[in-house]
Amino acid sequence: MDTPICDFVKAYQEKGGLRLHMPGHKGRPFLGMEGSDITEIAGADELYRARGIIRRSEENAASLFGAGKTVYSAEGSSLCIRAMVFLALLCAKRQGKRPVVLAGRNAHKAFLSAAALLDADVRWLHSGDESSLISCGISADQLERTLQSMEEKPAAIYVTSPDYLGHMLDIAALSRVCHRHGALFLVDNAHGAYLKFLPDDRHPISLGADLCCDSAHKTLPVLTGGAYLHIAKDAPEECMDQAEHAMALFASSSPSYLILQSLDRCNAYLADGYRDKLAICAERIGKIKKALMDRGWELIGEESLKMTLAPKSMGYTGDALHDLLRGQGMECEFSDPDFLTAMLTPETDAASMARLEKALLSVPQKTPVVQLPPPLPRLQRAMSIREAMLGPSAEIPVENAAGRVLAGAPNLCPPCVPIAVPGEVIDPAAILCFRYYGIGRCRVAL
Repeated sequence: MDTPICDFVKAYQEKGGLRLHMPGHKGRPFLGMEGSDITEIAGADELYRARGIIRRSEENAASLFGAGKTVYSAEGSSLCIRAMVFLALLCAKRQGKRPVVLAGRNAHKAFLSAAALLDADVRWLHSGDESSLISCGISADQLERTLQSMEEKPAAIYVTSPDYLGHMLDIAALSRVCHRHGALFLVDNAHGAYLKFLPDDRHPISLGADLCCDSAHKTLPVLTGGAYLHIAKDAPEECMDQAEHAMALFASSSPSYLILQSLDRCNAYLADGYRDKLAICAERIGKIKKALMDRGWELIGEESLKMTLAPKSMGYTGDALHDLLRGQGMECEFSDPDFLTAMLTPETDAASMARLEKALLSVPQKTPVVQLPPPLPRLQRAMSIREAMLGPSAEIPVENAAGRVLAGAPNLCPPCVPIAVPGEVIDPAAILCFRYYGIGRCRVAL
């Protein structure tokens, strides 16, 4: 597969011309990659008005992912999420619907900022299992019952799958329910770009999502910030026509060409033997998971490239286990009091995987930790997300927040999932959760 962005930048660099344009480093090495760092000069195309090399590269990506259209992001899935919400509300307006979005409660904070900026009326889907704020298990039956009970049907349903712990929803079944009720189906697939290339294709676009975002940098060999907005082939025409406009509304006018080259190069990587590499990697991870479970570790989640441990039964919090691994030179993606998540890819070689396996198998078992996370709060809404996030506010200690209206989601990053949502009234149950997850201050409306 060709790499038009990379080829253009390489040719431009080899020409050695006088750079009388941005960036200010003029191609001279400070960190080392400056020669390949350009701006939207003649011939380099223009992201979000792409007609040349970027358009060709995006079409390559769309063909790989089976999408009707793919648009690059140099600002992660956060940008794509805002664009997805905009497109859903645009379609709703055409149909005479109010901007109602039904969303899984474990939505990323980028979704909250989109709701604030676009004044979306968000209704929440809660999980039946609330053992972690990070996961929100939503079944097709639950979604069906919820939609039947709603007098005002939502314009779109928004879910997160996979989540930070590796749990995955039944996207195919959920998509059928959404379309039966005339709602667009939006999936935050930030952690699942690789799902398209498994032997059993589990990518949301393949399973019926209308719109989805993939953070290429999370699971593919792409620089941080590289992401895709995918639009299904049978999505509404407005989504196709307005996709670049939606992205440009929220995006920088100076996209990183280093990130664009990384996305472009990744197309060739995906087209040239990636499926085989991924299958071998997933099989290797599966064997490690089995060995750990045989040793007594509890593992959760269905995702192939995540290894998420629930280590309390072995006598460790997730944070304590993470500290042990750090002491051996291993930094995991995420930990909290209950879980530890390691993210692996085909770029994690066999020796590195064996090193992780050996370290975990050698951890001595201790007395189980019996402390459970507090129940997640169900809070009363006092104002809209927009009113709360865009109005006057102040930061205060959480101990003083009871009865106040939350104005900004005090999320831990990762996973950027809210305990409480802006506009909701903070109660003692929320304060318990804040304390449990180490959040000492929050922003409240004035």
